[in-house]
Amino acid sequence: MTKFIDITLPEPIIRAATQLGYETLTPIQDLVIPWLMENSRDLVALAQTGTGKTAAFGFPLLSGTDIEQSVVQSIILCPTRELCMQITRDLESYAKYMTRIRVTAIYGGASIQGQKESLRSGVHIVVGTPGRVNDMIRQGALKLEHVSRLVLDEADEMLNMGFKEELFEIMSHIPEGKQTMLFSATMPRDVEQLASTFMKDPERLSVGDEHKGAENIQHYYYKVQARDKYAALKRIADMSPKIYGIVFCKTRRETQEIADKLQQDGYNADALHGDLSQGQRELVMSRFRSRFVPLLIATDVAARGLDVDDLSHIINYQVPSEPDIYIHRSGRTGRAGKSGISITIIHSKEISALRAVEKRLGMPIVWQKVPGGREICEKQLMHFIDNIEKVEINEVEMESFMGSVFKKLSWMTREEMIQRFVAVEFNRFLNYYKDIPDLDNMQQLEAKKEKKDKSSFVFSTFRLNLGHDAGLTKRDLMKYINSLRVGRGIEIGRIDIFGDYGLVDLDSTYEADLLKSIGLTAYQGKKIQASVAPQKGRGQSSSKPRYEGKPRYEGKPKYDGKPKYEGKPKYEGKPKYEGKSSFEGKPKYEGKSSYEGKPRYEGKSTYEGKSSFEGKPKYEGKSTYEGKPKYEGKPKAEGGTKFETKGRYADKDKPTTLSRKPAFRKAAGTDATKKASPFRKKRESN
Repeated sequence: MTKFIDITLPEPIIRAATQLGYETLTPIQDLVIPWLMENSRDLVALAQTGTGKTAAFGFPLLSGTDIEQSVVQSIILCPTRELCMQITRDLESYAKYMTRIRVTAIYGGASIQGQKESLRSGVHIVVGTPGRVNDMIRQGALKLEHVSRLVLDEADEMLNMGFKEELFEIMSHIPEGKQTMLFSATMPRDVEQLASTFMKDPERLSVGDEHKGAENIQHYYYKVQARDKYAALKRIADMSPKIYGIVFCKTRRETQEIADKLQQDGYNADALHGDLSQGQRELVMSRFRSRFVPLLIATDVAARGLDVDDLSHIINYQVPSEPDIYIHRSGRTGRAGKSGISITIIHSKEISALRAVEKRLGMPIVWQKVPGGREICEKQLMHFIDNIEKVEINEVEMESFMGSVFKKLSWMTREEMIQRFVAVEFNRFLNYYKDIPDLDNMQQLEAKKEKKDKSSFVFSTFRLNLGHDAGLTKRDLMKYINSLRVGRGIEIGRIDIFGDYGLVDLDSTYEADLLKSIGLTAYQGKKIQASVAPQKGRGQSSSKPRYEGKPRYEGKPKYDGKPKYEGKPKYEGKPKYEGKSSFEGKPKYEGKSSYEGKPRYEGKSTYEGKSSFEGKPKYEGKSTYEGKPKYEGKPKAEGGTKFETKGRYADKDKPTTLSRKPAFRKAAGTDATKKASPFRKKRESN
C-alpha cells in the first residue's frame, strides 16, 4: 500500500497528515490524489461512505490554492450542515501549517451576517450547502467568477434531498473552464444526468464494484414481531458491552421516542434529528464523538455529516426504503481498514425489501438468533471480569483505606468475596433477563395459540361498569385487556357491550389478578369497576362455565351444505296462476262482489237511508230535548232574568231565577249543597 510520504504533496500537508495519523492511503485516496495532482480534467469518483474521500479531494485542493489571491478559488457543496462543518474542520486541520489559507463554511441554521463578514474578509475555499450558497449568490455576497475547482460531495444524497434546482443554479454561475469533481457512493440516474449536463468527458475512478458494499463489514438481520423490535434492540446493545454505533430510524418522532425509552431504561443514548436547534445538534454530536453517548438514534439526513471512524455497529430499526440508503448507512462502519457490523431488525412483512437490499449489496445478509437472557448475562459477566483484570490500581491513594477494607472483609473466604463482587454488577442483568421469552419463537407461539384447543380453558364472566354510553367498543375493550399485562396470552372469550355496562369472558386462571389490575388501570381517564358476574342468565347454567371448548354449531354448517329445497323449484317450472285465476278460469273479480254477482254496495247505505231508531235519522238538527234548542238562542244567564228551565235541574213547581255566578257554578258542575268557603261568607256579610 502507498504511504503518504511517497506521493507528491507539499511538505506542510505531509507534516499535518503525519500528525493526524495518516500513514497509508486508502484505495480511493490512492487512485484520486495522484490523478488530481497531475490532471485538470473533470472527475467522477465512486466509493463507499467512510473511505477517506475528504482527504482524497482535500489534499489536492490545498496544494493548488494560490495564497496570494484573496478570492474564492474552490467551492465544495455537500448535503447537510453537519457534513459541511466536518469538511471545514478537516481542511483546516490539513492546512495547519499553511496559515495563510482561509476556509469558511456557509450553511443554514446559523447567522447569515457572520458568514457574509467571513466572505468579505477574503477566503480561498468555501464549503457550503446548496440552499445557503444559492442565497449568498442571489444577494451578491458570494462571487464565483474566479472559481477554478468545484467539488460535489455526496452528490447522490444532495439530489435525493431535492437540491437539484439549487445545484443547477449554482453551477450556472461558475466559469465554464472549471474542473468539476463529483464524489458519490452510488451512481443513480439523476447523478448520471447531472454529470452529463455539467461535466466534459470526465475520468471515472471507482473502488471495487460500485454496486456492492464494503467487504470488511458483516451484515446480519434479526426477525421478530413488530411489537418486539425495541426489546430486540436492547438485547443487541446488551450483547455488545463495547457498542459504539448509530441506530437509524425513518421518522423524527420515532427517533425521539426510542432515545427517550433507552434513557429511561438506563442506556446512554441520545437523538439526532431535524427538529433540534443548531446548538442542540452540536451538543449531541460532541457527546457522541467523545463517546460519552455510545448509542446515537438518528435519521438519515441528520447523520450525514457525522464523520466518525471507529463505529462498531450500524443498526437499522427498519429496512431502508432504498437499497442505496442501506449501503450509505453500512458504509459508516468498518472504516480505515477496520471491521464493522451492520444489523437490521425486521418483521415478516419486510422480508421482500431485505432481499432487494441483499441483491443490490452483492453479498448475503445472514440471519441471527436474538440473544437470550443466559447469553447476555454470560457476555456481561465476562466483560465485567475483563474490566477487573485491566483496571489500574492507584496504590498510593488507596493505601490509607485498604487496612479498614481488609478488616471489614476478613470474615469472608476468597470465593465468597469474588461472588459478592461479581453479584454487584451481575444481579442487575440476572434479574432483568430472568424468565424472558424467546423473541425468535414468538411467531410459532402465536400460531400454536390460535390452534390451541379451548376446551382446556375455563372462563369467568367479568362485568364492567362501562358500555356503549362511554364510547366503549369490543376492539377498545380487547386493547384495554391486553394493556393490563397480567399474563402473556390471556384467552378472551365472548364480549357483550350494553348501554352502561359490558360483559367479557376471560381466562379464570387470572381472575384475581385481573380484578386487581382492572381496579388500578383507568380507561381513557375513567376508573373501571369490575366484578365476576354469575354465569346463569348468559345462556348457561350456574354450575359450569359458559364456554367448554365447543364452537356454537360444533363445526357444522347450518344447512349441511345443501340448498333448502334440494335443487327443485317450488312450482316445478310452471307459473303460479298460468294466466288464469284460481276460480276455474274466471278472474277473481269481474266487477261484481263475491255475494252472488251482486255488488257489495248498490249506491244505498247499509241502513237504506233510515236511522237505527225506526226510520228516523239519528240527528235532525234538533236537540235531544224534544226538538227545542237547549237555551233557545238566549245566553246562559242574563243577570237575574226569569226563564223556565227544563231538565234534571228544573223545579217542577215554580220558575227559577238564576244569577250569572250561580249559573256559572252549575255549568262547571258545582254541587249546590257543597259547603261554601269562609272567605265567601265573609264577602257576603260585607
